[in-house]
Amino acid sequence: MHLLVVEDEDTIAEPLVEGLRAEGFEVTRVATGQGALDAPPVDLVLLDVRLPDIDGFAVCRELRARSDVPIIMVTAKGEEIDRVVGLELGADDYVVKPFGLRELVARIRAVARRTSGRPEVRETLVVGELEVDVPARRATLSGRELQLTLKEFDLLALLASEPGVVVDRQRILRDVWDTTWYGSSKTVDVHVASLRKKLGDPTLIETVRGVGLRLRA
Repeated sequence: MHLLVVEDEDTIAEPLVEGLRAEGFEVTRVATGQGALDAPPVDLVLLDVRLPDIDGFAVCRELRARSDVPIIMVTAKGEEIDRVVGLELGADDYVVKPFGLRELVARIRAVARRTSGRPEVRETLVVGELEVDVPARRATLSGRELQLTLKEFDLLALLASEPGVVVDRQRILRDVWDTTWYGSSKTVDVHVASLRKKLGDPTLIETVRGVGLRLRA
């Protein structure tokens, strides 16, 4: 697996790159946000937030607009709002410094398993006027294509796979974000609010208080 490490501090980047290579990864390191945007395609990006030229969140947004490459935010910022922003922009996981190499490697492999092992669903999920084409990653409502972020699409596809069934928040965090470590599920609320707005009908996604969400059948 080829990793792109985006980290401007040599004292952090050099031992990190050495440790990842010892774990069997191919690693390319860049020190700036522009370097990350100019880098050739890789299998996964480890992206620091505090970069000398371009904010890491902006880099994440641009990378996500270009491709579905898995992104793990690696930063010293540990506030919940920073995690929410990173995940909202399309990051697949969020690791706060200081962290252990074993923890990071476990997260890399978990994200890689989810992104490479996503089942290839060959038929479009149809729920009323909503159609979700999972292989093409396209969703339409009454013939109108929805402009969704990566996580919004994954969340909608999960709910559309079982219309009328309540999907609990822990499953949503596990299946959409591939994480159980993130204590708050506020990021789910952020994505649901955005998804409801884009659907144009907030009643399509129903909240079952204390349990989870369901797509109205």
